[in-house]
Amino acid sequence: MSRAATLALLERYYAAFNAGDWQGMLDCLSDDIEHDLNQGTRQSGKAAFAAFLGHMERCYKERLSDIVLMANDDGSRAAAEFVVHGSYVATDEGLPEAAGQTYVLPAGAFLGLAEGRITRLTMYYNLADWTAQVG
Repeated sequence: MSRAATLALLERYYAAFNAGDWQGMLDCLSDDIEHDLNQGTRQSGKAAFAAFLGHMERCYKERLSDIVLMANDDGSRAAAEFVVHGSYVATDEGLPEAAGQTYVLPAGAFLGLAEGRITRLTMYYNLADWTAQVG
């Protein structure tokens, strides 16, 4: 996979996120995707990722801005930096009560890629910052 192909795939992935096109996001993933949740566990497989998207859709309404994508020369590893603009619409287990609070949060992701698909997604954001904004 070339650097250009990787960047094109990530542009498609994040455009699908902003459009609320969960199937479009899933189409960018390998069947055995490894998803490292921010300050959480690793989930494996496309079915687990689909369940994660359903959970996110229930609790949060988000869009990304200021997306910057980077990839290594052979396109096997990449990073994304962006700003999350969100609303907390339903209480997520172990987090503060939701009441439609809004937040703006810098975030990033590290990705592994192979055979035209995302094989690993590791998310990072400052949970303490998010909690302070919605708390």
